Amino acid sequence: MGYCLGGTLLTMAGAAMGRDGDKRLATISLLAAQTDFTEPGELQLFIDESQVAYLEDIMWDQGYLDIKQMAGAFQLMGSSDLVWSKMLKDYLLGERSAVSDLMAWNADGTRLPYQMHSEYLRRMFLHNDLAGGRYTVNGKSIALLDIKCPIYCLGTQLDHVAPWRSVHKLHLLADVELTFLLTSGGHNVGIVNPPGVTGRSYQVLTRKHDGKYLDPDAWLQAAPRYEGSWWPDWTAWLQARSGKPVAAPEIGAPTQGLVPICDAPGTYVLQP
Repeated sequence: MGYCLGGTLLTMAGAAMGRDGDKRLATISLLAAQTDFTEPGELQLFIDESQVAYLEDIMWDQGYLDIKQMAGAFQLMGSSDLVWSKMLKDYLLGERSAVSDLMAWNADGTRLPYQMHSEYLRRMFLHNDLAGGRYTVNGKSIALLDIKCPIYCLGTQLDHVAPWRSVHKLHLLADVELTFLLTSGGHNVGIVNPPGVTGRSYQVLTRKHDGKYLDPDAWLQAAPRYEGSWWPDWTAWLQARSGKPVAAPEIGAPTQGLVPICDAPGTYVLQP
């Protein structure tokens, strides 16, 4: 399973494994992950040749993109919720918002290494190399047509990071059974969407590997709509394609000879 950029990386791995005859993947699940970047939404406002060159200059000096620099771009894209409403409530009205688990998770950012971030912006957003079959893994080009296992692909209705119509373009790139699900919510709330929360809904439709393509508008008309969280649907999809259950490893027990370096949450979070 891969989420956002992690999903893009997962499709690269799946394509490379399929190309090389590696059959270890039984399924692939992609959550709000783009593979074709011709219509990446509002993020495109911040990504052109001059902007990428400017970011590369910043990253060259420090070796990475800082957490605050990344967070600033996403706050501007969702400025109504992440900037102005917060300023009105916290600063002008003095109404402190209660901290929730989702807010704490959203505030837990990470640095992006120079080479990784530069390559991601240039080869995905500027040049669209993955969808165009120009991206290489181990010196050889990959194509998403080489993915051999079923895919569960999810988009969220209000996503400003990975617009669902952009995520839907995977239908044009993959030639396997593809279950596409569109859920209410945005890039974060749509994913962290447990059962029991009122007002949630989703649509889902499976295209067989030899099925016909439906454009996003046609898909909206054809896909059945259900109330509630999408999690049970994904769980059932996984169970239908999984082997027998195995016992979970004991907490704290070494896994395959790997011994924990230190206690959670690790030392990275303590670095300035």
